Amino acid sequence: MGEPIEIVPYDPAWPDAFASWGGGLRAALGAVASRIDHIGSTSVPGLAAKPVIDIQISVASLEPTDAFLGPLTDMGFVYRADNSDRTKRYFREPAGQRRTHVHVRQLGSFSQQFPLLFRDYLRCHTSAATEYAAAKRHCAAKFRGDRPGYVRAKDVFVWDVIRCADAWAQRTGWMPGPSDA
Repeated sequence: MGEPIEIVPYDPAWPDAFASWGGGLRAALGAVASRIDHIGSTSVPGLAAKPVIDIQISVASLEPTDAFLGPLTDMGFVYRADNSDRTKRYFREPAGQRRTHVHVRQLGSFSQQFPLLFRDYLRCHTSAATEYAAAKRHCAAKFRGDRPGYVRAKDVFVWDVIRCADAWAQRTGWMPGPSDA
């Protein structure tokens, strides 16, 4: 049985936690990072979430990794080369730091745009964010120690939201705003 999945009420300190990392990442990566964004549930004001700060770094190319691997590991981030998602390079927080996931993705790719659209849609549609929080709580209760089961169950709702978000993007001409850091 894995670490229990915990969904907690929104914490107004989450944007500050991102900002602390964001400034350091911008300084370390400079122009290598086209964007540095706070993504995931902790980036949506008022949304209950697992207390994990998700950061997306958008780069021109995932290969070679030299341009971002060195600066991130120098900051103490741990590269997870065994990550099965081939559309990103994944890092975890330095030892002893609060849970933080760093997702390095290629600028303009579907996998890079997806979390930005999802985040922005939830920020603009509080009823969808409220429903998402309820779905996460339900899935966390059902799959408390089964992270893969939790993710699979939650994905049904995520894909329903992204269909609505895509229609919203088409109607509004949505584009990502400026980088968060």
